[in-house]
Amino acid sequence: MTHSFVSATGCLLLATLSCACAPTSATLERPPILPLRSVRLYETGVGYFERTGSIDPSAATSLPIPSGHLDDALQTLVVLGAGGKARVRGIEWSSSISRGMARAVAGLPAGSEKPTRLQELLVGLKGARVEAVTPHGTVVGRLVDFSDEAAVTEGAAKPVDPKVGLLIVSDQGAIIRVDAATMSSLRPLDPSYVARLGSALDALGSHVAESQRLLHVLSSGGPVTLGYVAETPVWRTTYRLVLAGPGGGALQGWALVHNDTDEDWHDVRISLANGRPDSFLFPLAAPRYARRPLVTPDDELATVPQLMGTTVDAIWGDRLEDSTGSGGLGLTGVGEGGGGRGEGIGLGNIGTIGHGAGASDASSLLTVGNLASAKSAQGVPAGAQFVYSLPDAIDLRAHGSALFPFVDGAIDARPITWLDSPGAKARSALRFVNSTNQTLPAGTLAVFEAGGLAGESGLDRLKPGERRFLTYGFDLDVDLHRTLTRTVDEPQRLVFDPKRQQIEEHYLRTSDEVYGFENRSETARTIVLETRLTSNAKVTGADDVDFDSSSSRPLLIFKVDAGKNGQRTVHTVEGLERSIALTGLTSAVLTPLAAMPSLAAADRAPAVAAAARLHEAELDDEAKTKVSGEITSLTRDIDRLREHMKALGDHAAGNNNPFAARVLAAEDKLTALRAKVEGIEKAAAEHRTAARNELLKLASPAS
Repeated sequence: MTHSFVSATGCLLLATLSCACAPTSATLERPPILPLRSVRLYETGVGYFERTGSIDPSAATSLPIPSGHLDDALQTLVVLGAGGKARVRGIEWSSSISRGMARAVAGLPAGSEKPTRLQELLVGLKGARVEAVTPHGTVVGRLVDFSDEAAVTEGAAKPVDPKVGLLIVSDQGAIIRVDAATMSSLRPLDPSYVARLGSALDALGSHVAESQRLLHVLSSGGPVTLGYVAETPVWRTTYRLVLAGPGGGALQGWALVHNDTDEDWHDVRISLANGRPDSFLFPLAAPRYARRPLVTPDDELATVPQLMGTTVDAIWGDRLEDSTGSGGLGLTGVGEGGGGRGEGIGLGNIGTIGHGAGASDASSLLTVGNLASAKSAQGVPAGAQFVYSLPDAIDLRAHGSALFPFVDGAIDARPITWLDSPGAKARSALRFVNSTNQTLPAGTLAVFEAGGLAGESGLDRLKPGERRFLTYGFDLDVDLHRTLTRTVDEPQRLVFDPKRQQIEEHYLRTSDEVYGFENRSETARTIVLETRLTSNAKVTGADDVDFDSSSSRPLLIFKVDAGKNGQRTVHTVEGLERSIALTGLTSAVLTPLAAMPSLAAADRAPAVAAAARLHEAELDDEAKTKVSGEITSLTRDIDRLREHMKALGDHAAGNNNPFAARVLAAEDKLTALRAKVEGIEKAAAEHRTAARNELLKLASPAS
């Protein structure tokens, strides 16, 4: 069919152009590549690549960079000359252009991602010298134009395929029409057009970002090290913990590394950075063009006669305005670059245990105890990054992945049974302490025990000495429930905060709780129960007390022998505080607080006096409500009497109106009631002011 022949012609044209701009066999030889010696991978999705070798000044030495990573490499390239013997004069590469610029220089429609047709390529060749090979001979000349006519197949309802015809002015001046369907090739004779089209094809390729670009090192020769940053897959961590008894186990840490480049890694040193340095994207490789204002003479003079082949109306309609080009093309628009940020992939708090805070806070005045100090390990201060270096250089094929061990040794990991609350399902868990001398990055954790898998969890980033409580399964042999709770709150201090307009009650909460537990297994269990206590507390009755830093909660520890049942009474005393807004403070709230024998004597007198003034203000409020009700009733009576007066009309004139005197009397009484309300409101305000003045005696000096 005609369509397939025209498509073949388009392909033939592209092949001809490719041949025209193809390098010679000598240039097809790949230039020497500076060997890759080390790679450092980061959690932000970038890697630092370092290449070391000796440069031969007589041969071009290159760095292979994917086109999509070219901006990163240029932004971070650093030269580390060995002993200062080598001198790098610069780095050279083939310029990159955007897809929009590529379409512009090739004469293709802007913004279109449709398949390129022969007709669109011919648009960019208008006016250029070409060589067309036809069955009747070779035509050399300039392409004037081409026609794109629809070819109609006999019996078809509509046109099927375009019929392309070229109009060429030969070097001898003859105007020749060439049917594209009969051409065997069409070759542009302008070398600059071929170069532009080749550059455009580099940018328009479907995998242009993955194609490899070569940075050529301009050097006088000698040993040199070049480093640069490029986008890489995030390295990740996965752990295996083999429990060896109640006191610990063996931890194996594996790093998952990907080589997503087109280059095989041979004898490359790998280091893994546990940290997240800032990294962003910035356009550097492609040329950028600044916008310049168009300045025209005061007298605009045309380059062609005004009425040459046109009319005044056509001139008016075709007036060209200063247009704004597309950003980034480098034509009439402004090339714009965008910023970005790299993100590492972290596991967060997978598998760690934690809960939110309760309603009451620890008292800032009453010091009962500090449960947060119970066996709390302190992390060793470290820098922003902790770097792990694999002990041996590795080989990793292009686009290959591998697991490499970077941690292997004993670890302090003690098996426990964890309960979020009494009656909850018991969980198999670990008290995991980073007893190594290095920071452990976040990763998955597989726990093995008794020759098989015990469960899986996730490990947070831990500095040396830090610890976490991790759950990894269910313990079906342990139950714990609460059978009795007795709680008493005893106010100790009252403090008024004038800035926040609230009163703070500092009190001791004493609790006695009876816990019953059952261990049906054949091994002893260490039961760890998370409490809702604050750290400002004392606890007796448990075998031990610990503290979970991730949830800021104290933990009760009970040790239960194999196959045993029992119960334990736990006595706790907490120092707590709660706040009451002044707008919500009433005598019913403050009076019993002031009467508590546990309250400090210095706070009782102001509290009793403030409660009395509040009670007086509340009585005023009740009196005001009663009088306001009378005002409402009396207002209705006056309105009703006035309606009766309107109904009587002229018959109610003079002394004959039976309602006039009643209205006047009611209005006098209404005035008196309103004055009474004002007096009550004034008294209530005075009583509340007096209550606040009493409360100010409870304010701390710092307030």
